[in-house]
Amino acid sequence: MLKAKFISYKLKFKKPSGTSRGILYNKPTWYIIIWAENNRDVYGLGECSPIPGLSLDNTDQIHSILKEICDNINNLELIDLSLFPCIQFGLEMALLDLQNNGKRILFNNDFSNGLSSIKINGLIWMSDKNNMLRQIESKINDGFTCLKLKIGAIDFNDELFLLKTIRSQFPLNKLEIRLDANGAFSVEEALKKLENLSIYDIHSIEQPIKQGQIEQMKYLCEFSPIDIALDEELISVIDIIERKRLLENINPRYIILKPSLLGGFAQSESWINIAEQLNIKWWVTSALESNIGLNAIAQFAAKFSNELPSGLGTGNIYLNNIPSFLELKGDKICISRELKWDYSNLDNFI
Repeated sequence: MLKAKFISYKLKFKKPSGTSRGILYNKPTWYIIIWAENNRDVYGLGECSPIPGLSLDNTDQIHSILKEICDNINNLELIDLSLFPCIQFGLEMALLDLQNNGKRILFNNDFSNGLSSIKINGLIWMSDKNNMLRQIESKINDGFTCLKLKIGAIDFNDELFLLKTIRSQFPLNKLEIRLDANGAFSVEEALKKLENLSIYDIHSIEQPIKQGQIEQMKYLCEFSPIDIALDEELISVIDIIERKRLLENINPRYIILKPSLLGGFAQSESWINIAEQLNIKWWVTSALESNIGLNAIAQFAAKFSNELPSGLGTGNIYLNNIPSFLELKGDKICISRELKWDYSNLDNFI
């Protein structure tokens, strides 16, 4: 028989982090812990980490849903989690961890065994022009050859200036630039803005317009001079038939997979299978989880032979992250044999 408990935790950003939806100062998180009744020393650990305003999950109900899960951990089929993808993710993670002896090794591959690394992009947060330039210089000095810039919150001409500045020093063969608009462009202005951005050799842009505007997004994917990646567009599509219909209709060049927004690893893999059938490329990205969720996502990403850089470089953005065996080396993330997990930040942990 299994037993389970959960604890809440508030991740605190080192610096206020800008998105097109506003400034983030902290992030609510819940950890679920599962163990066998006769062996509490071996436990699985999962992270339920929504992004308020973006995740499908109703954060006001997460506490009560997690209590229901813990009360019914041996009868999970009684609980419908289809509208709580972050809880699906955390539960799947904890059960996989327990199944693999509770060592935070969820998938057996070279990455999880400390034998390989994953190339990642450097994330540049929205801010004023000078701050974003400092972020860019820092990431390039750290050895990143792929940068992802969040755009849409400052003056568009300033964003063009940033791109012009980058390209004047780092041509296409030296640096790949990805953009993420988080739906910031209006339908009316989107194509013109994409044309203005395209002169700076942009690899791709995520979600130029808000999700749910299917015909308009289809039009942009057909006529945009920059390859488009779907991100938020995937979040609320639960039915597999609808997923295939969506990708066939819009026909993007890429999709972005965030397991905690999509309902976990099995759900993410279903998107991968559909995308590959349709010759749509993809990569995996974290959704600002702590190191607990980031570790699981990185191990999942390492299951696949995908040479596109992943978005897994968010482990150092928090003041109170959970110390782990993850290590960033330049533009790569890996598991270090020297580093250890430390759960002392978590009250009433186990």
